[in-house]
Amino acid sequence: MLSPKASGQPLADARGPHPSRDRKGALSSSHGARSPFRWLIEKEWRELMASKSWWILLLGMGPLVGVSFISAVRTYAEVSGLNGTSAGVGEALAPLTGVWAPTFSACELAAVFLLPFVAIRLIAGDRQSGALKLELQQSLSPFARMTAKALVLLAGWLVAMLPPLSAILLWKTYGGSIYLPELVTLIGGHLLNAGLTIALAAATASLTEHPSTAAILTLGITVGTWIMSFFGAIQGGWWEHAAGYTPAAMVAEFQHGLVRMDTVLIAVVLIAMGLAVGASWTRLGIAVSRRAYESSGAVLLAAAAIFACTFASASWDLSESRSNSFSEGDERALRQIHAPLRIAARLAPEDPRRLDLEHRALSKLRRTMPTWRCGTYRRRRSGCSSRPAPGTARSGTSLAAARR
Repeated sequence: MLSPKASGQPLADARGPHPSRDRKGALSSSHGARSPFRWLIEKEWRELMASKSWWILLLGMGPLVGVSFISAVRTYAEVSGLNGTSAGVGEALAPLTGVWAPTFSACELAAVFLLPFVAIRLIAGDRQSGALKLELQQSLSPFARMTAKALVLLAGWLVAMLPPLSAILLWKTYGGSIYLPELVTLIGGHLLNAGLTIALAAATASLTEHPSTAAILTLGITVGTWIMSFFGAIQGGWWEHAAGYTPAAMVAEFQHGLVRMDTVLIAVVLIAMGLAVGASWTRLGIAVSRRAYESSGAVLLAAAAIFACTFASASWDLSESRSNSFSEGDERALRQIHAPLRIAARLAPEDPRRLDLEHRALSKLRRTMPTWRCGTYRRRRSGCSSRPAPGTARSGTSLAAARR
């Protein structure tokens, strides 16, 4: 009797198929068929599910949204003339500003104080655990790796937004009206704000060696934007112009149903810059000087793109009450003015009437007539002039908007 070796038959064929070896081959082939990007998405999602900071975010969103929604509904009912009180006042109070803006303000608080810790834990944890070295072995570009982490964090943020989204259903069961375009605008604004937070946390977590340092740096930058808004309200001028692009100002515009093209484009540029800087510093085998040069180039490129985006003047008022626009008749009349319109408002920067003039008239006029101009202060601060700028009274249309 011939043995398998003597008969020339392969030993594996003589023994027959091995179930365990077949399963291993199937597993290896299925793993090879799966793309590295999908593998990284699944890995980051599992880490997010195991993250304590993300579960704390979920637990904190419920009470924050619940208290905000109950308080907003109660106040809206009182102002709207419920049970015979303040009859007729509710006509001037829209659900967007009376209910949805206070309810979704919980998302803004969570994006500032809770979401950065989730993002830093997910990004900086790979460096501490050594998982980053395994990720670098995959055939993925650094920006693709950072994009995968950002997408997982954004998906986690969408899950955290379920409580405010469920408030919409409660409001509908109460008999309240829902205007879909302004709600979509509000949700989109908070998603952009979350994207800015994720990009900032990605950059700081990649630049620093420890997560606590990244958290302090992230909160420091956030506080810096608040200080810029404070100086803009007091000083006016270019401080006020720069403060108009901070995350808080962006969310405030979306909460009123206003979508500005320049604000959206600048937010997208800042998100891409944060992810690019974070991706550059995750490459452990590259010299620090080279990574610093690449990060500086990304920042300069983003600065040039932001400067170009400031010239985008398109905007859309998606609020049901058109609170960000003049009446349609006034807009038609203003568009018939073909001469340049120049305004000289004799108000100090700290005068509260200047802010009232900006929100009630000038911001609406800026959307209707992008070619209008305002003078400059002669003393220390910039803004609307204490007297008309050179050439204001001689050409075009001149309006004395207010006096000291």
